[in-house]
Amino acid sequence: MSAPPRDVVTFDCYGTLVDWESGIREAFAAEARRLGVPVDTERALGLYAEIEPVVEAEPFRPYREVLAETARRIASRLGWPLPQSRAGFLAESLPAWRPFPDTNRALIQLLRAGYDLGILSNVDDVLLNWTRRHFLASFPIIVTAEQVGSYKPAPGHFLAARTLIGSRRWVHAAQSYYHDVVPARALGIPVAWINRKGEAAPDGGKPDQAFPTLIELADWLAP
Repeated sequence: MSAPPRDVVTFDCYGTLVDWESGIREAFAAEARRLGVPVDTERALGLYAEIEPVVEAEPFRPYREVLAETARRIASRLGWPLPQSRAGFLAESLPAWRPFPDTNRALIQLLRAGYDLGILSNVDDVLLNWTRRHFLASFPIIVTAEQVGSYKPAPGHFLAARTLIGSRRWVHAAQSYYHDVVPARALGIPVAWINRKGEAAPDGGKPDQAFPTLIELADWLAP
């Protein structure tokens, strides 16, 4: 199946380009060692996936504060004695979160094929700049929550990106069905679901395309 011609590929960052689940597990394991408490990192990860979207849906706060508030609520659920001075441990760990093994290969393949690349991320500019050091490709299109004052699935990222991209042909690629596929589809933006876990669409709908890894996306767009 050949892809229709495109000019721009944008990505969600954490979960799509970066292995955020491993980063969060490692951050909670490290903090548990500091506190001298046990931790089930899978439970911590599940609580993060549950609590972070709730915090993001509240009145807007910078992403470092989102992470700190999420950490506090998770710690409470885990029964941790997390001092206020340590509530920022997730943000401290984020610059070390690593890309998936296929990320840089796919990005270079797309870059060599002539695509402009972008990132639409629920994060602040400084944290994203730290993460970008892990990538071997440049991203001329960057939209962050700090810039638009909202968090996906709100439409702000996509509307800002549409302004930057203009009339160029665009596809957005993301792992999060909730944060990215649903709002992109609602706005008529072609979207590719990077469905690494082989999940069923929670709303019974479907993206324009779905791929198990970024390599399959790159092979489709730049064979």
